[in-house]
Amino acid sequence: MDAPRIFTPDYYRRMRDLESASWWNAGMRDVAARLLDDLDLPRTGVLLDVGCGSGQTMQWFAERHRGWRVVGLDVATDGLAAARALGVTTVCAASALDLPVPDASVDLVVTLDVLQHLPLAGGDQRAIREIARVLKPGGHVFLRTNAQAFPHTADDPTFEFHKYVPKELRAKLERAQLRVLRLGRLNALLGLAEIPRELRARDARHSYHGLLAEPRIEPPWRAALKRQWLRLEGHAVRSGASWPLGRTIVAVCRKAA
Repeated sequence: MDAPRIFTPDYYRRMRDLESASWWNAGMRDVAARLLDDLDLPRTGVLLDVGCGSGQTMQWFAERHRGWRVVGLDVATDGLAAARALGVTTVCAASALDLPVPDASVDLVVTLDVLQHLPLAGGDQRAIREIARVLKPGGHVFLRTNAQAFPHTADDPTFEFHKYVPKELRAKLERAQLRVLRLGRLNALLGLAEIPRELRARDARHSYHGLLAEPRIEPPWRAALKRQWLRLEGHAVRSGASWPLGRTIVAVCRKAA
């Protein structure tokens, strides 16, 4: 099955299937849950999901924090349509570069796999500044993005695709006056399975190849084992450690009170 082009209906269809069924997404939510629980979030608040896609992260968070209001933004109308079909109605079309949100009005921003797709000429820094602007003093950010691993991936100027090293991402977050509480790599051991596929894709014209993973049914024991391993990697990040070759970076930040 070919990888779907980003921001197309097929892209969001595959994203929805992966988010609802894959061990990887389940494991990543386990990691996010632990890192967010460490923040001791209040009983009520406002969550802003920047790049909400099909809305499943908003739905997941709302089920865990029923006193919170959840709001989602995305540039892709197909993604917003998928979110509304899921029953998530507080979504609107907007760019991470210009959030239509008042200053200091949000308690928590979640942005998953968005930064790597922003304009290469400073788009990520602008988005991070916007996130810092809308956060209340003492508010938090949970961020996930791609990480450089092996093979090294050059920037793709056509699809505006970038992969980060932890030092680079940390510097950009701190430049926006966000205090980095946790930042580390995940998807280290299990990400090794991506190497042959990425080596084959290296000779292609573009470095961005859409969602390479395909929804598939695995034996429950195997999916559970992979999910548990991802949890262990997340525990290392919670402890302040980082894996050397993980293909994903997660970060938790706080805006100064």
